[in-house]
Amino acid sequence: MITAHLPSGYVVARGLPPDLPYALPVALVAAVFPDLDLLFFYLVDGRGFHHHHYWVHLPAFWLALGAVAVPLAARAGYGRQALLFLAVVFLHLALDTVAGGVAWLWPLDDRLVTLATVPARYGHWVLNFLFHWTFLFELLIWGWAGFLLIRRRA
Repeated sequence: MITAHLPSGYVVARGLPPDLPYALPVALVAAVFPDLDLLFFYLVDGRGFHHHHYWVHLPAFWLALGAVAVPLAARAGYGRQALLFLAVVFLHLALDTVAGGVAWLWPLDDRLVTLATVPARYGHWVLNFLFHWTFLFELLIWGWAGFLLIRRRA
């Protein structure tokens, strides 16, 4: 996924009961949180290796963090928000699995699992993703989010 993480968080938040405080900001932050590694990827690491190998893209990291953070958040009265954050991060990872790859089996295996391979046919990597059939999935998510937004305002 290149563009659909944020709208996917919006779709999740709008599908939740309205009695969950902070659902929208939690879902939106969680939807893009794993891609904060791009700052390190470009500014520090010099694009040394695929950013999906960083800790924020490792499901095992999120499972371990969730095992500690969710009970602590629940004690403070924010357990549902912590579960929401974790669920939307896992949605981010699932969406990245479509064409970007995620190391689902790490630490047993560090290979990136992907459902579709995007061949390098065009000069810039972004064009390869934009003109691949998997980008239709991103457009579908954007359309869904747009529909929910318009329906909410009506």
